Amino acid sequence: MKDREENLFEAVAKLLAIMNECSCSIVAECGLPDMTVKQVSYLRTIDQQGEITFSRLAELTRTSKPTVTEMVNRCVRMDCAYRERCPDDGRIQYIRLTEKGRAIAQAEEAALRRTIERMMNALDDREMELLIGILEKVR
Repeated sequence: MKDREENLFEAVAKLLAIMNECSCSIVAECGLPDMTVKQVSYLRTIDQQGEITFSRLAELTRTSKPTVTEMVNRCVRMDCAYRERCPDDGRIQYIRLTEKGRAIAQAEEAALRRTIERMMNALDDREMELLIGILEKVR
């Protein structure tokens, strides 16, 4: 029983390593190999919200406004985000993503797609159907 669990552990760890490799290559392609997981998380939240203020981002990330401001400043310096004043109320600023920021925010999904592509290249149709059936059982 222990051998089977260890084999499964190693197989899943290898799959996650492949996905991490794909994710890192996407972030590196954007010219930001040193971006932190936290920064990517902020970019992902901004991307999901579309139009978001500093206050709302602080609320969603459960952090203070000064922390959000510092994180957004870093993203702006990395050319991943920019500020845009609200046309109706100049006191309000929205945080927007640049194309680079959007690519990084969506890197996880792109990495998953690259991982699946590698799996499809390595498995025949029968093996793919078997894998899909097995993964659908996991809850």
